[in-house]
Amino acid sequence: MNTDFLNSETKINLMRSFAGESQARNRYTFAECTAKQNNLFVLGEIFRFTGEQEKAHAEVFYNLLKESAGNNIEITGGYPADVYDDVSKLLMSSIHNENDEAEIAYPKFAEIAKNEGFTEASAKFNLIAEIEKTHRERFQYFSHLLKDDKLFRSDKTERWVCLNCGHIHESSEPPAVCPVCGKNHGYFIREYDAPFTSGGVCLCQQ
Repeated sequence: MNTDFLNSETKINLMRSFAGESQARNRYTFAECTAKQNNLFVLGEIFRFTGEQEKAHAEVFYNLLKESAGNNIEITGGYPADVYDDVSKLLMSSIHNENDEAEIAYPKFAEIAKNEGFTEASAKFNLIAEIEKTHRERFQYFSHLLKDDKLFRSDKTERWVCLNCGHIHESSEPPAVCPVCGKNHGYFIREYDAPFTSGGVCLCQQ
């Protein structure tokens, strides 16, 4: 068992994870802008919401590197270049990236940290892997809605909430323009999907 942190694989994996989460946060910030430019404000907010969680993950990994303070840590790794103007492609690539973290990278890093005796790092890798699964499910859910043209349309009466002012509209689809604040229909989301944490599994079970 290697308990020398400065010469451990765990140190390298924590820096890889910090770099990956930092890049993910930026990718989602860029994706937010793309979605909003395509009049999909609600999807932009989903990217922003998820990106803030990635920032929090990056901070967790960064704080676990305190024993390396003052040192440069060299890493290698492959990182995605998801430079798309198509929001559906941004969602699909996000699903793929989140799945890699949840099912491959972080479980592997957790096992290495456990074997090296770094139990806190191992636990954090496992816990964050579970969160990344919810990110994957969130993107899958909204990707299906967008693909099936149901992001702003339903087969039944729904409660739609405007993300700008909070106005509630009951219908099979949101209004073209919010009667309160004047924002367009791209600002509306099903009430039960706000703030983007309750959707994840619903569509897959239908």
